Amino acid sequence: MMAADSDPESEVFEITDFTTASEWERFVSRVEEVLNDWKLIGNNSNKPPEKGEYTSGTWEEKTQDINFADFKFSVTHHCLKQESEEGEGKEEPEEDAFPTAMQDLLCMNNDFPPRAHCLVRWYGMREFVVISPGANCEAVISESKCNLLLSSISISLANTGCQVPMFVQIQQKWRRMYHGECQGLGVRTDFEMVHLRKVPSQYNHLSGLLDIFKSKIGCPLTPLPPINIAIRFTYVLQDWQQYSWPQQPPDFDALLGGEVGGVEFGKLPFGACEDPISELHLATTWPHLTEGIVVDNDVYSDLDPLQAPHWSVRVRKADSPTCLLGDFLTEFFKLCSKKESTEEILGRGPVEEEGKDDISHALSKLTEPTAVPIPKLSVSNMVHSARKRIRRHRRVDESPLSNDVLNSILLYLFPDAAIDKSSSENSESKASQLNTDGKPEEKESDDYNLYNQLKSAPSDSLTYRLALCVCLVNFYHGGVRAVAHLWQEFVLEMRYRWENNYLVYGLASGPPDLRCCLLHQKLQMLNCCIERKRARDDGRKTAEGGKEKERERGRERKSAEMGREVSPGKSWDSWSDSEDEFFECLSDTEEMKEAGSTDGEKGGAKVAKPDGRLHPHGKLTLLNSQEPLYIPVTQEPAPMTEDLLEEQSEVLAKLGTSAEGAHLRARMQSACLLSDMESFKAANPGCTLEDFVRWYSPRDYVEEEVVDENGDTVVRGDLSARMKIPGNMWMEAWATAKTTPARRQRRLFDDTKEAEKVLHYLAVQKPADLTRHLLPCILHAAILKEKEEESVEDILSVRKAIQQATSHASKLLRHPSPDYKKLEDVITQLIAVETVIARSRSLKAKFGIGKAEQGDNAEDLERFVSSLLEEPEVSVIGAGRGPAGSIIHKLFVSAQRAALLAPLDEDTGRGGGADDKKPMGGASVPDFPPPAGREILLRTCVPRPAPYSKALPQRLFCVLMREDFRLAGAFSSDTSFF
Repeated sequence: MMAADSDPESEVFEITDFTTASEWERFVSRVEEVLNDWKLIGNNSNKPPEKGEYTSGTWEEKTQDINFADFKFSVTHHCLKQESEEGEGKEEPEEDAFPTAMQDLLCMNNDFPPRAHCLVRWYGMREFVVISPGANCEAVISESKCNLLLSSISISLANTGCQVPMFVQIQQKWRRMYHGECQGLGVRTDFEMVHLRKVPSQYNHLSGLLDIFKSKIGCPLTPLPPINIAIRFTYVLQDWQQYSWPQQPPDFDALLGGEVGGVEFGKLPFGACEDPISELHLATTWPHLTEGIVVDNDVYSDLDPLQAPHWSVRVRKADSPTCLLGDFLTEFFKLCSKKESTEEILGRGPVEEEGKDDISHALSKLTEPTAVPIPKLSVSNMVHSARKRIRRHRRVDESPLSNDVLNSILLYLFPDAAIDKSSSENSESKASQLNTDGKPEEKESDDYNLYNQLKSAPSDSLTYRLALCVCLVNFYHGGVRAVAHLWQEFVLEMRYRWENNYLVYGLASGPPDLRCCLLHQKLQMLNCCIERKRARDDGRKTAEGGKEKERERGRERKSAEMGREVSPGKSWDSWSDSEDEFFECLSDTEEMKEAGSTDGEKGGAKVAKPDGRLHPHGKLTLLNSQEPLYIPVTQEPAPMTEDLLEEQSEVLAKLGTSAEGAHLRARMQSACLLSDMESFKAANPGCTLEDFVRWYSPRDYVEEEVVDENGDTVVRGDLSARMKIPGNMWMEAWATAKTTPARRQRRLFDDTKEAEKVLHYLAVQKPADLTRHLLPCILHAAILKEKEEESVEDILSVRKAIQQATSHASKLLRHPSPDYKKLEDVITQLIAVETVIARSRSLKAKFGIGKAEQGDNAEDLERFVSSLLEEPEVSVIGAGRGPAGSIIHKLFVSAQRAALLAPLDEDTGRGGGADDKKPMGGASVPDFPPPAGREILLRTCVPRPAPYSKALPQRLFCVLMREDFRLAGAFSSDTSFF
């Protein structure tokens, strides 16, 4: 029974409900929803657009996707944003007013806008909606589908009352074919379009196009209302002829021949290798004509470009022209991605083995008791012998850099090698002067201090010059192999200078500057090591010159005297007898005698003899005696580079937060404090911690006025509260500090160890690592070069672009690990700046700016050229008879004569002579080529479809080109009774 009952229920009955919406109806409804969401219902009465507003104004776009079944469409609303919309909105529009789009059809303020949507150019509208197929959808080609879409928008406009014109894009997208409709109260405008490959011969002139327009509007009136005509012919100039691109090519023969001097090495190239302006487009316009005024048919034409009342020019810029500075930066940046080491690039061989011998030889030299006979050496000899060592086992054909080029580079990097070697003292003084050269006013300028922002190096430093040389060598002399060769030579030079106590040229004295790049800090650290090593060697020679009996006494006296000449608290001349193998020690007998005398004085309760005094500290005296308080000779704190500081901070952080860790951390950080305490004790026998604090940290010694037992007011001092904390590191250090002058203390800075660390660091750098180190310097040099070039051209937009690129680079380079992909964007910005400057120079050369013959018109021409760079289209003042127009005319005449192989007269194109007005079919060479494009705009206002209908705007925009013919028509009709 159950089975039988369920049989009827299991049957399926299909019921077709014809009231259900179809896909087409859903599509229409969806279009209506979009129009309502965007509030495009009704008529918004706006004032006519200002002249040029379509180009200078802001266009807004809104897009939404809709579907017709499974076919995706994109609906886009284009609208010109007008500032006075709010004030105009208060006025009520007239009931029978035409839609805004219809009024725009007749408006003449924005004919031929240079930069706008194609529908804006063809129909002059400020607001419209476009329905186009989705991104990956096929084009709407069939006639039935096109008609279906047109019906859809017609129904949507009628149902919603929207008066904004709506278009559908049909055919392939490249054809830019649009059909549309605009509906108002009792009126309708149909937008139609024709697109052909070739121009039909009967429509290749104005008279034929007028026939089309008249037949299409089908005006029933016998005297046809006047037709307003606007015409624009565009002429293209591609061959510049006598105005060659002014960029001077680099002297490749000199570069490859090794004849490049320091000046060339110190300058980056600049400019485009090809003309960055590829074409000049001249638009000659007749804005207001009527049918009877001008004749243009297949036999004769009155449309002579020289007689056009309005000229405008635009330039077509070459796409990514090759620029010298941009190529240098790009090729240099590519080195960052290389992974090969210097040995892998240059090959392993006898050079490596010899390098090992040199390193061991350098270490053995350091332990030898005898000093290097410096007077017998000279910088020139040193450089020459350094070159020979690395090339001894390398064949000439294996060297990426020739000897001439290499010597030129090294002389540019190290000018002190060229100093006359007749007097070592003179050469030393000259080198020291060169080492700190630079004019004070230059060092105070913003451009000089740019290295602070970019974390590069000063523009007069060795690091900066090295970056320029590496960049040049990479581009001209063999790429990464040449860079590896140069770097190997540079590292060898650094080691040789360290071994022979020659300061590295081109580095500021003092500790490493943490505002600069790490490579610059490493070179400064090497210089610090060389300075201290030289001071120690000088001290040893001075000590050896004295007599054995007076050795100790003479050394102490010289220590005090020389200390006054150097900075307070610092002296190196008395360090000749310090600890370990690095200093010459006193003989055992003298040490025993000195120790015995000290012990005897302590046993007899006598005050130890003061040692290592610099000078008295004002009028201060010791608290426990009336002896003056002396500032001691102290050790200089150890200079550190940023990687050493980071390494030290990591070690201190790893000690943890425990009491033991904190105590150990404090001990590690107080090495310099302990050394200064020992020096203070030696200089001030019988002193106390309070005495030391009064000199070292005066704020921690608090003085107060108190009344003593006799009623007198006296000043008494005491340590501050933080100095009295139990377990204070200052108290512990004071208790453990021995009475030892600085010259007998263990060195805080081991210059030999640090120098070897620096040299090892330099030796293991790969070319890619070197490039990353020097990239800030190259960007720094590029920015300075562009600033220098911009100052000649004076382009506001370029100045702003350089500032933006500098700011962008500064943010990236200040980061510990810069993002190199973003740095590539900075290089792109700099290339864009170079391109703009090159375009400016190209235009100035073509228009003869800077020549004396221009006279009073120079300023107008400069303004015209600068406008060409900034604006899409520039009007020519005076049209063909103005200063710019006459130059443009000459350019076209020159190109025409060259193209037709006609002789070029000197007086060509001096003005609008009789020859200029000859018919185009004349035998002489025409001044202008046939126009590359012709645009003809026809407008009128006639009643359609009946004589008693409203007079409505009609418009036809015609485009005639060599392989393109387009008619874009807007035809309005009265629908009140039709």
